[in-house]
Amino acid sequence: MSVYLRDIPLAEAKERFHQAIRDAGRWRLLGIEAIPLDENAVGRILAEPVWARISSPHYHASAMDGFAVRSEDTATAMPTSPVTLSMGDQASYVDTGDAIPAWADAVVPIELVEPLDENGQLNQENRRPAKIRLRASLAPWSHIRPMGEDIITGQLVLPAGQMLRPVDLGAMAACGFNQAQVSRQPRVGIIPTGSELVPPGSDAKPGEIIEYNSIVLAAQVKNWGGIPRRYPITPDNLALILERVRQAAEESDLILLNAGSSAGSEDFSATVVSKLGDLLVHGVAVRPGHPVILGLVFRENGDKIPIIGVPGFPVSAALTGEIFVEPLLAEWLGRSAFAAQVITARLTRKVTSPPGDEDYMRVVVGKVGDDLLAAPLPRAAGTITSLVRADGITILPAGIQGLEAGSLIKVRLYTSLREPERTIFVIGSHDMTLDILAQFISARGRRLVSSNVGSLGGLAALRRNEAHLAGSHLLDPQSGEYNISYLRQYLPGIPVRLVTWANREQGLMVKKGNPKGIQSLADLARPEVMYVNRQRGAGTRVLLDFHLQKLNIPTDRIHGYSQEEFTHLAVAAAIASGRADTGLGIPAAASALNLDFIPLYLERYDLVIPTHFLEGDLLTPMFDLMDDPAFRKAVASMPGYDITHMGEVVPIPA
Repeated sequence: MSVYLRDIPLAEAKERFHQAIRDAGRWRLLGIEAIPLDENAVGRILAEPVWARISSPHYHASAMDGFAVRSEDTATAMPTSPVTLSMGDQASYVDTGDAIPAWADAVVPIELVEPLDENGQLNQENRRPAKIRLRASLAPWSHIRPMGEDIITGQLVLPAGQMLRPVDLGAMAACGFNQAQVSRQPRVGIIPTGSELVPPGSDAKPGEIIEYNSIVLAAQVKNWGGIPRRYPITPDNLALILERVRQAAEESDLILLNAGSSAGSEDFSATVVSKLGDLLVHGVAVRPGHPVILGLVFRENGDKIPIIGVPGFPVSAALTGEIFVEPLLAEWLGRSAFAAQVITARLTRKVTSPPGDEDYMRVVVGKVGDDLLAAPLPRAAGTITSLVRADGITILPAGIQGLEAGSLIKVRLYTSLREPERTIFVIGSHDMTLDILAQFISARGRRLVSSNVGSLGGLAALRRNEAHLAGSHLLDPQSGEYNISYLRQYLPGIPVRLVTWANREQGLMVKKGNPKGIQSLADLARPEVMYVNRQRGAGTRVLLDFHLQKLNIPTDRIHGYSQEEFTHLAVAAAIASGRADTGLGIPAAASALNLDFIPLYLERYDLVIPTHFLEGDLLTPMFDLMDDPAFRKAVASMPGYDITHMGEVVPIPA
């Protein structure tokens, strides 16, 4: 039966792959090697248990600078009735770590001794006295490290499978070792394929893609204990790919063949595996990453080694590494597969999911009040930044079509549980200065995470207690005031502080040179002009609708009015790419994408903060930065911003 692009359940795909590796005799350690016991051993995996060859300490050692004595000779010593001992037969000077004389069973610290000369006179400067006087008794074995106090000969010090830490190296050296017997590191060949690929740093032209999947995969392999080798980019040519895989098979324990795993006319990975060995799986019911290929290829000597056809989309490639590569490397190294810490969090918004696949959804995690919240990140398989920003992964099982906002989910953390405790959740209107705030605030022990859902979406998040603050610039058409009437409408009964962040320009972004000659909102009604809008609830959309109504321009006369983006940068990207001619936005976004900007309006962008979040110290660094000259200068340097009133509290009439 053909396995070509037949999605099978993940558990079945793993078992089929692992059983084939077992049958090939490769489901075990790949080898054992002795390495010097030095700093380069950190991170390696012990292949054999470590049993102590010698005790530590291997003799009775003084734990203090002082005098070795017989405890029984001090039995009658008291503050008012001291005991005097003669050096030589009753006391012997020892430094910390010195061996204790066979006749002694205690050490008195030097600071508790009164040194005496031959005549019995006190001399505190004499560190080699003829006699010593004690005013307290000593129990047997006081201030002595007995032989084997730390490690005893024959004791298990470290088990096989232990990932060596700096302290482990010290323990091994202490019990008699100068080498470590460790698992041989798996060699992993990584072959990027695709005629459209160009190396990082290239001046990529339209249709060319910068190749970085092999960098990510190689870094994963190294982090998991393997030795990666990145082969040069191989164009979409079956003969060339076959030759490259044959070469890698002789030099590797595992091959990662990146891209070409789908079913297009230039997707050769499945054919390559079939020609060189056994194609076991082509298509796994997971998203992202379903066109994964699993198989074995032959070496010249007849041995079989595993090969994984890794999808070309960046998120799919990285998750393929986590799902298939890491457990295999763990088995070969003799360690346990990495087990992420799992927490329960509440989903901040509704999500949908392909009903037949396990869906690996990236989330960012924060703590708002007593609740751990998980905010979904962009789902597209090409958005590598969703992995950069992700605090963890939640798996939506096959058979469900999504989850409602507020649902409890299990999150496998990439980060420590301390991260949510120091995270400031900002949900609301997009503003590029929040990225500057995130940069500055990280140096002050906080992390700022923003989710761009529009001003109204931010107020709704505050109402559901899903954010610490929201960015908002909602214009009231009746009063001409910003935000206040919306606070009454959307946050009734919730005390908030309204803080001015910045005044900023809004205007039309257009291509360089303004080829359509756009000058005002009236030009949006021209039939040849394509507009790109912000999403419903965005302050920029409210501003647009307000002025369109004043100009008596119906929205159905604007081509592209229903074409929506969630950030100013996304609007700018749509214009720069030719998908639209213009869109309302801020000059900083226009500058970032090398667009021209036609200023139209000045608006106030505020931060809305529920007052109960002001009681702790989480937000303190943010308020401190509002008065920080370096931060204010960084914000003011962006085009279109006026920070004169930054940090001022806006009165909210009762």
